[in-house]
Parts: sequence; structure tokens; C-alpha cells
Amino acid sequence: MKPASSPLRWVPTTWFAMGLPNVMLSGTALAVLYKNLGYSDGQIAFWTGVIVLPWSFKPLWGPFLEMFRSRRFYIYATQLLAGICFGLAALSLYTDHFFPLSILFFFLLAFMGATQDMAADGMYLAELSAPEQARWVGWQGTFYNVSKVFSNGGMVFLAGSLVAAMGNVRGWSVVLGLYALVMFLVGLYSTRVLPRTEGERSVKTGAEVWETLVDVIRSFFQKQAVWGGIAFITLYRFAEGQAMKITPLFFLADRAKGGLGLSEAQVGLLTGIYGTIAFIAGSLLAGYLVSNKGLTRRMLLTLCAFFNLPFAVYAYLAWFLPTDMLTISVAISVEYFGYGFGFIGIILFIMQQLAPGKYPLAHYAFGSAITYLGFTAASMISGYISDRYGYSNFFIWILISTIPAFIVTALVPLHQPVVKETSN
Repeated sequence: MKPASSPLRWVPTTWFAMGLPNVMLSGTALAVLYKNLGYSDGQIAFWTGVIVLPWSFKPLWGPFLEMFRSRRFYIYATQLLAGICFGLAALSLYTDHFFPLSILFFFLLAFMGATQDMAADGMYLAELSAPEQARWVGWQGTFYNVSKVFSNGGMVFLAGSLVAAMGNVRGWSVVLGLYALVMFLVGLYSTRVLPRTEGERSVKTGAEVWETLVDVIRSFFQKQAVWGGIAFITLYRFAEGQAMKITPLFFLADRAKGGLGLSEAQVGLLTGIYGTIAFIAGSLLAGYLVSNKGLTRRMLLTLCAFFNLPFAVYAYLAWFLPTDMLTISVAISVEYFGYGFGFIGIILFIMQQLAPGKYPLAHYAFGSAITYLGFTAASMISGYISDRYGYSNFFIWILISTIPAFIVTALVPLHQPVVKETSN
């Protein structure tokens, strides 16, 4: 048997590759691409919501993967196939049917990304001991956020420069080609560095896997106060799902149409660089506070407030349309800081309130899929509202949409005391 591969060789690149498809498809880059090509906010919000649905349903096919091949295979194979999907999307720009073809290729890309997520999480848990998992979890978050800087910052900035020099089709084909190249190179690298653990899986029949999957779902819905928990993880992100889909479109829209009239390069800098830094700072501070205070009702309400109230800055920007870049930068940074701070609430709630039990890992994945589905459903309706009522009224609606989050946060049952997981 070959010696174990150091986590330093594969954890950073794997989590960067996990982040890249998700960030590109659900973040700024794809919205800017479609906006540049003249599609409406309603079309962009709805179809980008459809594209990312595989991340909501990945627990349904995840248990069947290991019937056939190893986690290692699924990681590098999906990375290579993701590169191909990016390349096909780049070529589709030169056809007369770009929009439907791009939706197909991006949907396949999302399927590859969701499958990679499950395989990588499984390998991480199988390869590393509990102390090692704790030691390397920071690297996961760091390099996932590197993918945000790369995509929402660097690639959107580059797209703005290339589109100005080469036009939309050629400029974006180069950008998508670079995404393809990066994913393909990471996939090739993964074939050499991912651990080759013998016997890392126990092969089951399809009937056995199906029986386990049914039991996982049944036991999840039999948990105490589960429906209150589902309402919480769905409505906590109701305003976010709408706002985060429309904000890059609002930034790019002409001022005559109620937007800020920013360039792609400015959007990339504001959201991909400043926003990501603020998000990380908020996440770190919230993690420190929660680790000391625990997930009490008061703390959960505080997290909810940080998560939702900063959306008011977008209402301010939409109503007053400032031109001062410092004002815009500070406003966006404040919102992203609150976003990172408050997002800890949904993670810890799923981890501590919904996951514990017979299948903690499966139930954590199931809870994460449900909250992602709620986020996606909210994002799919946001474009219609934005198109119909304009950006200024849309962001007032966003503030109204935060009310359900506060109601469910105040009422959702909490199992007390919340017991922290300990290493075996």
C-alpha cells in the first residue's frame, strides 16, 4: 500500500475545486455573463436557480455512488468533467442557441460539482482522524473562499476588461475557457495526490443502499420538532435568496434604469475582494462569539439580526443611487460582514439541532440540502419581482421579507442544553 498522502497536498486544491462551480453558478459571474448578453433579471434569476438545483438534491444519489467506484475516482472524475462542461459552455457562445445550451452545460456542471462535494466530504471523514479533521477544517474554509475571490473577484474583473476590448462573446468565451483550464488542471493534479486508501468503502447492493436512504429520510422527519426546524432553515434565508441573486444585476444596471451603473471590474472588486474579506471577518468573529456563548435563543436572534438587517444598505443604495465609490464600498462591505456573521447561525442550527441522532452526517447533508432548496426557490422568484417593481421597491420588499426569519428564530424549538460534539 502506498504511504498516505499529506492533507496539505489535496485538501486545499480539493476545496478550491469544490467552491469554484458553486461560486461561479450561484454567485456574481454567471449573473454578470447573462446580464451582459441582454437577458432580463427575471430570466437570469429563474434559470440560474434551476441550474443550481443539483446541490439541493444531492443526498438522493450520494449513497449510491460507492456501489461502483471509490471516492477518489469521483473527485478527480467530476473535476475533469466540470472542466469539459465549462469548455462546452464557452463554445456555445458562438452558436445561435447559447441560452438553452448554456443552461444544459451549466446544469451538468452543477451535477458534477454536487457529486464532487459528497465524495470529497466522504474522503475527508474517512482519511483523517478527529484531531486531523479539526486541524484541517480551517484550510477547507480558506480555500473555498479563495475560489470566491478567484471567481467573484478576479474572473469578473477580467471579464470586464476582456468584454471592453473583445466584445461579449469573445471576452466571455476566454473567461469560461480559463475556468475550464483551471478545473481540468486541478483534476489532473488530483489523480496524482488524492489518497489511495484500500478498502475505504464497503460495497452494498442497490437494495441495501435504498433501504438505508429511506431510513435516513424517515428518521430525519421523525425528529422532535423537525417541522419547526425546517421552517427555520428555510425562512432564515428567504430574504437572502432573493437579495443575493439581484444585487449584482442592480450594480450593473444603468442608472437610468435604477441601477448603480458600475462596471464589471468594479463589481468584481467590490463583491469578490472587499465582500469576501468582510464575509470571512464576520464568520470568524461569529464563530468566536458562539464558541464562548453557545447557541442560545439570544445568540440565535443576534445572528439573525446580523444576517438580515444589513440588507437595508441595498435599499439605501437603490433609493439614493450614490456615485461615491467609498460609500458604495462601505455599504457592500457592511452587508457582507453581516452575511458572514449571521450565516454561522444556519450552520450551527443544522449541526446541533437537526443532525444529531442515528445518521448525523447524512442528516446534516439533508438539512443543508433543504436550506439550499429554500434559498434557491426564493432566488427564482426574485427576478420577477425586480423586473415588475424596480430595484428601489424590490429592496424594500427584501426588508419586509426578513420578518419571517425573525419570527421563526424567536419561535423555533431549541434542544437545551446544546451539547458540543467531542472527539472519540
